[in-house]
Amino acid sequence: METNRNREVVERFFALSNSGDSEGCFKLFSDDVVWTDIGTSRFAGTYSGKQSVLNDLIIPLFSQLKAGIQMRLENVISEGDQVVVQANGFAETLDGVPYNNSYCQVFRLRDGRICSVVEYCDTALINQVFADER
Repeated sequence: METNRNREVVERFFALSNSGDSEGCFKLFSDDVVWTDIGTSRFAGTYSGKQSVLNDLIIPLFSQLKAGIQMRLENVISEGDQVVVQANGFAETLDGVPYNNSYCQVFRLRDGRICSVVEYCDTALINQVFADER
């Protein structure tokens, strides 16, 4: 049953994100959430705690986008406290440049809240679209 509940929490996270409800998304995180973006892009790194995820990752990224990232879930695999999502994201920068990336995200949940996320995506695309001089 925990497996199904964890899957529902992650699917709710994406539904809230797609609807623009960032406050609802952040309520699904534990206070000590750790979000890790793998790779060598300007957003790669580990962000510890809700405020760091928001201030150091989400705001710098989303402030460069017209309307956030619309995520289309392709595959969701859930076992125990882990939920793995394969998804495609669709967005556009403020300059009108498309940012359409593919993601694999590994969520870990504790007590019904997301406590960690490890995200894999095309970092070369990130570097191309979000060049430091932008």
